[in-house]
Amino acid sequence: MKSLKKIYLIVIILVFTSLGAFAQLTEPGDGAGGAPTGHTTIGGSAPIGNGLVILFVLGMAYGYRKVYQLKLKDV
Repeated sequence: MKSLKKIYLIVIILVFTSLGAFAQLTEPGDGAGGAPTGHTTIGGSAPIGNGLVILFVLGMAYGYRKVYQLKLKDV
């Protein structure tokens, strides 16, 4: 019975994550052939580099905190 629940859970997760792919909008006039349409990209020129660095640093700090807490627990 547990195996069946795992399969249902995996199917549900796959269905809901794939729904996000179909929800993406495309810019009107973006056709094949590379002709300029005068439209900007969807999302503009959002700088994501700094956000990735911040997420990485916060993840490292969280991981260090968890390791530190485990060391304190062992002592």
